[in-house]
Amino acid sequence: MKKARGQSGPTKPAPPPARDGVSPSSIVLPEGPWLTVVDFLIQRFPDIPAEAWTARMQAGDVLDEQGSAIDPQRLYQPHLRLYYYRALTAEPRIPFEEVVLFQDDYIVVADKPHFLPVIPSGRYLQETLLVRLKRKLGIETLAPIHRIDRETAGLVVFTIQPSTRGTYQDLFLQKSIRKQYEAIGPWRPELKLPLTYRSRLEDHGEHFMQVREIEGEPNSETQIELIEVQGASARYRLSPITGRKHQLRAHCAALGIPIYHDRIYPQLLPENSDDYAKPLQLLAKSIAFRDPISVEQRSFSSARTLMMGT
Repeated sequence: MKKARGQSGPTKPAPPPARDGVSPSSIVLPEGPWLTVVDFLIQRFPDIPAEAWTARMQAGDVLDEQGSAIDPQRLYQPHLRLYYYRALTAEPRIPFEEVVLFQDDYIVVADKPHFLPVIPSGRYLQETLLVRLKRKLGIETLAPIHRIDRETAGLVVFTIQPSTRGTYQDLFLQKSIRKQYEAIGPWRPELKLPLTYRSRLEDHGEHFMQVREIEGEPNSETQIELIEVQGASARYRLSPITGRKHQLRAHCAALGIPIYHDRIYPQLLPENSDDYAKPLQLLAKSIAFRDPISVEQRSFSSARTLMMGT
């Protein structure tokens, strides 16, 4: 039977709401031999013991697509969508605060401190810019339209309404956003600045945290200018033309001006060895674009500063 014009199919249930600023993760159960849902979860997430999944289910932290709590004895059902709320037992507190610079009906612009991740990942959940802002502003639909590294401070733009998120993200695809960073590193008088540096970056084969330069057509481009020199140190302005992972850090290291306190480039140091007294001297200083909704010219600048010297 054909559907009449204008008719739509069954309405897809909305995902469960956020809890304390954290939206649930989801997974669709594949075809497989598991007897119960718990059996699958234990195999899918081997770092989480069976007791932890049972406790989460008993607490109502694992739900089906109808929003009903999953019982620990529930039989396995292929193609069922599960929602589950992540939990961390000992999440470290990041002792630095974000600042909201701008908010209207469509976007939020925040000034992020060093060491704070933008979104939940790994050992960070509540201590992320996204979750902090959701709690602070009470906006469950908040989502970043771009990212900066956890170690980098500075500006991040979020959208509020899901219906306009793609419109703002298109600004990056169309290279219609102008971003400038500041960085502190060694002063190399033989380096002729300003310059435009291009190279081909790919994920490092041995160290997933790093990228490396290889031969081939460049896929990354950065404009580098000198702002000031103090002794053996210099302040640089970095303008990324492309947005590859770790592009600015990798380019500065390749030019012999590695950013001070970089724990990844040129040498990868042990994970989870942050030193709050020595933040990465990289700052997302400014961002400018024409707002695709209001058509107004937007320009924002971080109030944070970097320290010259090592």
